[in-house]
Amino acid sequence: MHVGILYSRIRRDEKLLLSELRDRGHDVTKIDVRKQRFGLDGTTAPVEGVDLVVDRCLATSRSLYATRFLESYGVSVINSSETAEVCADKAKNSLALAEAGVPTPRTEVGFTKEAALEAIESFGYPCVLKPVVGSWGRLMAKIDGRNAAEAILEHKATLGHYEHKVFYVQEFVEKPGRDVRVVAADGEPVAAMTRSSDHWLTNAAKGGETDAFELDDEARDLVERASDAVGGGLLGVDLMETGESYTVHEVNHTVEFKALSEASDVDVPAAVVDWLEAKAASAGDEVAEVAQ
Repeated sequence: MHVGILYSRIRRDEKLLLSELRDRGHDVTKIDVRKQRFGLDGTTAPVEGVDLVVDRCLATSRSLYATRFLESYGVSVINSSETAEVCADKAKNSLALAEAGVPTPRTEVGFTKEAALEAIESFGYPCVLKPVVGSWGRLMAKIDGRNAAEAILEHKATLGHYEHKVFYVQEFVEKPGRDVRVVAADGEPVAAMTRSSDHWLTNAAKGGETDAFELDDEARDLVERASDAVGGGLLGVDLMETGESYTVHEVNHTVEFKALSEASDVDVPAAVVDWLEAKAASAGDEVAEVAQ
């Protein structure tokens, strides 16, 4: 197959994916989104003959616009722009999970400092304030009291960008010093790991220690349901253990897997390429049926 990799920077994740694709003899076209122009009836991006494009853009805005333009040209994109739009926005993410009946932390959104403070006080302390767009645990705040709440809300309100004035407030979930990251392909888990830390943020990007994790039936079911809720694709589903159960707090659409590949016995890039091959074959069959 011929795969396009849409990127803004080649990190270790992309290197692992590129290496696996090339080792299997697939044609690969690297598409640096920073150098492309996207028009209404075509693009200068070299996508002719590409079976599918894998979106690995770091910047959310570039990812959302580029994937939508590529789809308008008839290019199959992983993940779809619809899935990306839901996953890239924490409020839309939470709504999708809740509407699908997937257990997720209690969440409220307000548009003024006063409304946000009311939400925070209704949850009680501690609670969590997150940016609606962002990753790697950046700009997230655990709020332990009213003084801290007022200071943080004032700071966000003066930052200027409209996204900082969408106050996304979430209950603080007591977890056992770790959360669970699952990479899944159309709801089927590829591998899972825990991310542990003494800090309340356990992201691997924040220095959390990783270890392989064996999913039970309940976790597998939640991963599948969470994937379906956001539209499917190659996703990172984040769960927190709550006693004997779980809650899903986020689904990521440009999931990183280098840490998971190191922590798990699963060859994650190989499993991802297996799935991509199946997707390309399925798309080819659909095209053949239409042609007939």
